[in-house]
Amino acid sequence: MTVRERDEISDEYKWDVEKVYSSVDEWEKDFEKAKNLIEDLKEYEGRVMSSPEEFSKFMDDYSEAKILVSRLSSYASMRRDEDTRREEFQSLAAKASSLSSKLSSDTSFVEIEIQNASEEEYREIVEDSETEEYSHFLEKIRDRKDHTRSKEIEQILSNLGEVLSSPSDIYSTFTNADLSFPSVEKDGEEVEITQSNFTKLLKNSDRGLRKEVYQKFYDRFNEFDNTVAQSLDKEARTNSKFADIRDYSSSLESALDSKNIPVDVFNSLVDTVNSNLGTLHRHQDLKRDVLGVDELKMWDVYMPMADSDTEISYEEAKGHILNALEPLGDEYVEVARRGLESGWVDVYENKGKRPGGYSGGSYDTDPYILMNFQNDIQSMYTLAHELGHSMHSYFAEEEQPYIYSNYGIFLAEIASKVNEQLLTEYLLNEVEDDALKKHVLDYQLENFRSTLFRQTMFAEFEKEIHESVEEGEVLTSGQLNEKYGEIKQKYYQNADIDDRIKREWMRIPHFYYNFYVFQYATGISIATYIREEVIENGRKDDYIEILKSGGREFPLETLDLMDIDPDSETFSEAIDQYREYLDKAEELFQS
Repeated sequence: MTVRERDEISDEYKWDVEKVYSSVDEWEKDFEKAKNLIEDLKEYEGRVMSSPEEFSKFMDDYSEAKILVSRLSSYASMRRDEDTRREEFQSLAAKASSLSSKLSSDTSFVEIEIQNASEEEYREIVEDSETEEYSHFLEKIRDRKDHTRSKEIEQILSNLGEVLSSPSDIYSTFTNADLSFPSVEKDGEEVEITQSNFTKLLKNSDRGLRKEVYQKFYDRFNEFDNTVAQSLDKEARTNSKFADIRDYSSSLESALDSKNIPVDVFNSLVDTVNSNLGTLHRHQDLKRDVLGVDELKMWDVYMPMADSDTEISYEEAKGHILNALEPLGDEYVEVARRGLESGWVDVYENKGKRPGGYSGGSYDTDPYILMNFQNDIQSMYTLAHELGHSMHSYFAEEEQPYIYSNYGIFLAEIASKVNEQLLTEYLLNEVEDDALKKHVLDYQLENFRSTLFRQTMFAEFEKEIHESVEEGEVLTSGQLNEKYGEIKQKYYQNADIDDRIKREWMRIPHFYYNFYVFQYATGISIATYIREEVIENGRKDDYIEILKSGGREFPLETLDLMDIDPDSETFSEAIDQYREYLDKAEELFQS
């Protein structure tokens, strides 16, 4: 089965990007408008905090520019991601990135003026009835005063932003547009291995095929090990330099401070997971026994314990998801239904399309979801996951002004995992198909393995490579293989760690997202708590308030709406849930 070209896919399964811009010409007109808005913002330099009236006018103009630049960037990136081979949209995305950098650079004076304003000037604005809603916005900026440099340095850093994103951009273009993989024979047909279908092929019941896919995939990556190692080294080095410039003790502290997350949350997660690795090892033993193999190989890890995969069409997936979301109330379900039926989702894989899935869009557009739907349970859960992000954006943007509509990644990963948890509860308790239930239970075990444990493993690796760079080490492919292999061995103690899996770091784009991945693990942990509170105690309204709050408060203050404290107890309770699913699975699969 070959991957289709985009024009071979029906429009009903594509996102309606024309609602953002009907043509590139229309985009170009707004691009020029945005450039003028940015120029006008320069006129505020030196007077942003001079009075409540002046500050209010600045914020109106600043928000208008930010919204427009976000819209331009969203359209450009969506069109690029549809087919990363198209140079026209690569160019458009580059122009949007450059414009965004210019906006940051040309308004770099704003944070400094806010931070240097006298207490009297600050109080006048936050206590004025017309501008008091900006108090949290101002508080966040003033809290970063110790890590903000002079106007000249801040402008230089903003100007360098586009250049310093190069490691991520180069890695993305290389892996999505230039890198191709060999084919394998499956059911009498030649199937091209792609990053989108790699894990699906590793779920095939033919163990010989799984091994062949696994070996060809990593052997192909290994042909470019020095290139990918250099890009990751430069990414970690960039983060380290920025942390040093801003007077943080580490890249980790710098990354988490920008999200307003205490480093203790990260460390508590890693420590708690490491204290409970026996649960993950128990899962490995169960899978080895159910698969009937002497030793669990890396090409066995993704193989389901259920006998054969259950096909789920896109339409069936939508139906299950909407039913599962009913505990969140009529409004939530109806908005989700409308979104799924009105061009929010780009459904199927096509040649050149960015792999994986994400939720995008901007403040004044619909939320949009990129998918590479494969007609399986994994794809259904990915759709539920990304829909959680999109619904979070919908409610935050409906309820909040632009400056508070961005809720941050830490909260975002909670919304996506709540949807997944509710889908699991629905499928296990309401669907009568026993075969589907087996797959759902198996999937949920994999969800905890891959999200709570695997993402924490990634976070450990990310922390280690940044610490190495901070100590003056240059990251080579051999060193990265060794570091990754040691951590992989600790987590997968009861499986065979071969040399190829030590290269797995080469295929993880999230290592270019600056300490992003740990929030998947915190997200599933907090979502486990919220799902129980919604179902058992009817706290859907409290949860919807979290979604509607957007970024109006710091993340941990937002979670206070449901009395949530992300600490070792929260993470331990999520692992307890994993154990409960293991108990059920051992009874089901070993009876």
